[in-house]
Amino acid sequence: MKLTKEILEYALIGGTILGGGGGGAKESGREMGEYALQHGFPNLISIDELHDDAIVLNVSAVGAPAAPLKYADNDDYINTVKIFIDKLGLDIQGIITNENGGCATINGWLQSSVLKIPLIDAPCNGRAHPTGLMGSLGLHRDKTYKSYQAVSGGNPELDNHIEGFLEGSLNKTAGLVRQCAVAAEGLVAVARNPVKASVVKENAAIGGISHAIDLGREFYLGLEISKDKAINNVVEFLNGDVVSEGTIEILELETTGGFDVGKLIVNGYEVTFWNEYMTIEKENNRIATFPDLIMTFDKNTGMPVTSAEIREGQEIVLIKTSKENLKLSITMTQEELLKDIEDILNKKIIGVN
Repeated sequence: MKLTKEILEYALIGGTILGGGGGGAKESGREMGEYALQHGFPNLISIDELHDDAIVLNVSAVGAPAAPLKYADNDDYINTVKIFIDKLGLDIQGIITNENGGCATINGWLQSSVLKIPLIDAPCNGRAHPTGLMGSLGLHRDKTYKSYQAVSGGNPELDNHIEGFLEGSLNKTAGLVRQCAVAAEGLVAVARNPVKASVVKENAAIGGISHAIDLGREFYLGLEISKDKAINNVVEFLNGDVVSEGTIEILELETTGGFDVGKLIVNGYEVTFWNEYMTIEKENNRIATFPDLIMTFDKNTGMPVTSAEIREGQEIVLIKTSKENLKLSITMTQEELLKDIEDILNKKIIGVN
């Protein structure tokens, strides 16, 4: 599939929705996408076009979306891949993004276009998630796997810019990358964890980018009729439900440890988030639980809004769909990773659905 300006718009909206509250800001994604298109029209190809031994590199962004001084520009995203190639001398034959999101779905377009490395339709996960290990294809269970991660980010004009190259265990390097994001005041671009294409074929969310594009197309087809129709098209496409419509009565958000953590309440429904929306409850009854997709839309514009963008007093439409209707990574079934959510939010996640 040739990636064009029209497809960029579909990917931005579809990615934002599949971000489930996280996955980065679509404004950042648009900037990256438009810059990529200036360097040519990258092609999105199937992982099946690569032989099993081909080396595939993951690109990501790590940080807290609501951090006021967060900064990573186009050069940072390109720089991480260059650092990787310079340090290890690998023949990178494909790039995959870490997840879907307003920024994340577009992550990889720029690097592919500028560095002429194929872009693969197989994100590590087909929805957004909070931790680096959730986007690492289950490699944390392979104790022989050595992780390599390149980072670049932070505003140089504020003396916040850092870049570096890490190697070690997956858990330790992922933690250090998160610390790099904190040091850079909220955000770093990342290239990490080279694997053979066979690992991607087995563990990634195959077709996840196409899924976002198709979802975005359905949204815009609905928007031609009305804002309500756009949201309804999304719900129908995802085989989901509208949970509630109303005004956000309470919003609590804290940026800590490189994450946004908090909750909102609308019509008595409590929605918690750890970057991404994690749970919906009403009167102690659980309505949805990560990795189910929970998403908010602005009632007045019809546009999806993330947990970092949402505001107290805003009129929203709250939707959900089951994890069964998503393209998910193997990591979304791994209880040791879901346990992190329980520890942060003090909510039961494992075994709820």
